[in-house]
Amino acid sequence: MSAPRSVLFVCVKNGGKSQMAAGLARQIAPDVQVDSAGTSPGSSLNALSVEALAEVGVDLSGEHPQPLTPDLVAAADVVVVLGRDAQVATDDGTPVVVWDTDEPSLRGIEGMERMRLVRDDIAAHVRDLLER
Repeated sequence: MSAPRSVLFVCVKNGGKSQMAAGLARQIAPDVQVDSAGTSPGSSLNALSVEALAEVGVDLSGEHPQPLTPDLVAAADVVVVLGRDAQVATDDGTPVVVWDTDEPSLRGIEGMERMRLVRDDIAAHVRDLLER
């Protein structure tokens, strides 16, 4: 299977994890269209997320994720749902991957160490998606 042309990251909030993942994915695969969307309003990013991404050269200043729409989902080759709370369905067979970003916290990993682990997990996950 060839690499997807478009990856959509979705989480419950407009911002946060989906925007973090989209920013990192753009760095990992600059030739792939990467979007970020959320199912409820809001555009703030956690300062730790921004700092963790800045360490790997991803600048999210001035960017705003989009509200989740059927058109945005339909345009994606792969949809990655970050967390278990966002519900995304596709009618056209587009792969939807649900990914638990809270797993490090369940192991007691917190703070910047947790953010770095989530960042690294997102990077590995995106590379895996692009290699399919």
